[in-house]
Amino acid sequence: MSIWEYANPKKFMETSGRILPWAAALSALTLVPGLVWGFFLTPDADRFGSTVKIIYIHVPSAFVAINAWAMMLVASLIWLIRRHHVSALAARAAAPVGMVMTLIALFTGAIWGEPMWGTWWAWDPRLTSFLILFLFYLGYIALWAAIENPDAAADLTSVLCLVGSVFAFLSRYAVYFWAQGLHQGASLSVDRAQHVADVYAWPLWLSIAGFVLLFLTLVLVRTRTEIRARRLSALVARERME
Repeated sequence: MSIWEYANPKKFMETSGRILPWAAALSALTLVPGLVWGFFLTPDADRFGSTVKIIYIHVPSAFVAINAWAMMLVASLIWLIRRHHVSALAARAAAPVGMVMTLIALFTGAIWGEPMWGTWWAWDPRLTSFLILFLFYLGYIALWAAIENPDAAADLTSVLCLVGSVFAFLSRYAVYFWAQGLHQGASLSVDRAQHVADVYAWPLWLSIAGFVLLFLTLVLVRTRTEIRARRLSALVARERME
């Protein structure tokens, strides 16, 4: 069996229809316990108090926001190289979800930043690159909506996705490039000096898993909707020609 079989819309609809209920159930079974555990069953941090608990939303949403763009990049490259329509539609479906995750990360970062830094916003390299990533999400969605020809829209948005990947990369690694930035290092790290205590790490891992599965669920739902919309448009166009 080849992975390219799933580029066939019919095959994708059949397979995604089987996966979707499991993805939705697993997202609920990880996200809800992770957030409840993190917000209500972990102690307040000695230095930061209850504010530290924002990480159970901020870190997973930021992780998904960056990796959603990475998924869009892979799908866009597949479209540009192999012209598989499902990949282009999957990239389009992921964009609004990634944009919302980016907005959540920016908003929760502001909630964290005000008590920690004394300001809601700072032109920190990572924060700035994340804001630019949000603008790229907006531009990507707007470009899809502005171009009537779906193949031309897929081509141009794929190129935009390639350019925006620079800022997705910077959003992830800016703290390593600019040591003077305000943003802290990774909460989960192989370096025990940076890694949060296990009492916070386990519910955080669970929350991240929940956010990733939620992203998968929403992208599957939206991709299926995009395929149905494309089929409907083709039927309407055929009827008009007849």
